[in-house]
Amino acid sequence: MESAARQPPEPPEQAPHPRAVERGPVGQRRFREAMGLFPTGVTLVTTLAEDGVDQAMTANSVTSVSLEPLLLLVCVEHASRLHDAVLRTGLWGVSVLGRDAEQLSRRFARRGHNTAEVLRRVPHHRGRHTRAVLLDTALATIECRTWAAYPGGDHTILVGEVLSVGMPRPAAPPLVWYRGRYLSLGR
Repeated sequence: MESAARQPPEPPEQAPHPRAVERGPVGQRRFREAMGLFPTGVTLVTTLAEDGVDQAMTANSVTSVSLEPLLLLVCVEHASRLHDAVLRTGLWGVSVLGRDAEQLSRRFARRGHNTAEVLRRVPHHRGRHTRAVLLDTALATIECRTWAAYPGGDHTILVGEVLSVGMPRPAAPPLVWYRGRYLSLGR
């Protein structure tokens, strides 16, 4: 056993990068870069619009809010076709995507995607409480009823009361969004 005197010294703390502390206004690009350092899961948020047409979008701004009552939050861009539909119906589903769903996530992240065409090729079912599409291959699925909606710049912050939770593939590795690209946690 070596004595403490023979242990190598701890490396000195590194000085902050020159861009670590900035002064002045923060631009969108810099803000996106900073937020990109926070890895998030990737989900598909869905609703069945009043006209019977499914709407869906990829979302990584999803988080649990409360355990009493059970609440979940998602941020929906105003420009998304899902936005107005989900505000009208107040019912929606969330499917947590696995790493094998990257291409699906990319399709639903694009503006102007054809929801019905993409969903025809994906195993799914309708939620019992919301009639929203839930993916059979998801790690987890959650059905929600809108509990509150708040303005958030170019997004609406939806808080949903959780109506049901399913876990079709809880052991599968998740799809992760980090630094503007998809990653997966290995197994």
